[in-house]
Amino acid sequence: MTIQGVIPAMVTPLKDDRINEPALRRLVDHLVDGGVHGLFATGSQGEFYALTAEERRLVWEVTVDQAAGRVPVYAGTGAVTTRDAAALARLAEDCGVDAISALTPYFVTISPREMEAHYRTIADATSLPVLLYGNPDRTGNRLSVATVLRLAEVSNIRGIKDSSGDMTLLAEYVRCAPEGFSVLAGRDTLIYGALAYGAAGSIAATANVAPALVASIYDRFRSGDLAGSRQAQRDLAPLRLAFSLGSFPVVIKEALDMLGLDAGPARAPVGPLAEAERAQLRAVLQGMELLPGAQAAVREG
Repeated sequence: MTIQGVIPAMVTPLKDDRINEPALRRLVDHLVDGGVHGLFATGSQGEFYALTAEERRLVWEVTVDQAAGRVPVYAGTGAVTTRDAAALARLAEDCGVDAISALTPYFVTISPREMEAHYRTIADATSLPVLLYGNPDRTGNRLSVATVLRLAEVSNIRGIKDSSGDMTLLAEYVRCAPEGFSVLAGRDTLIYGALAYGAAGSIAATANVAPALVASIYDRFRSGDLAGSRQAQRDLAPLRLAFSLGSFPVVIKEALDMLGLDAGPARAPVGPLAEAERAQLRAVLQGMELLPGAQAAVREG
């Protein structure tokens, strides 16, 4: 499979502190109908760190079932220990996903040699394509270009999601990567810039809320409509900048609630938005014409 396009980093809908399966199915349809190119379940936006292995399994099975082959499903299998990450990779394959993505270890700071061994063990545990995932601001571990190039020699390590926000690093991944190795932007404000450097797409949390808009950044770029792609990127900026209104990942979950998609709360200790911040988020969605009835209201105004 080719790893490319806009792939939403899906939220995990919760109700009464349990996985909300009907809401998850509605979310899958909302995203696929919005024109995305894949689905990424149980990543950072999906609160992987707050889910048990059994809950991850349920999310993967439901997502695969509801997607029904319309787009590839990627499973976030990151864990602190190599043992757990490898076990989750095997579990995800058993659930029928198309590829896995493993975040670097977090809390512990490891050497490049240890990082390479970690990912080689994960790749050995599954026959699926493996997507590396670097998010150094949150994990404290950085995937160096040299380490990524060594790992790219492993047959089923097929790409990397880079959430560093460092365009120089992303550009080096692209410049140095072998053919067939996909580099995906993990910072939603930088999708157009990443594509211009030669990236294969983006795994984007904002695509939960605005799938058609985010997908259009990629689709317009690939069709040669660079001005349209740039404009779509500009139009997306207010939603990504609204992340500062609350603790990650609650902003996207509350935005989905405003759209009627029942994402539910984030797991504690992350709490809901304060009323003032919620009003600001609603104003952002209204300004982007994302709320039900917003387009009609704008036309009437």
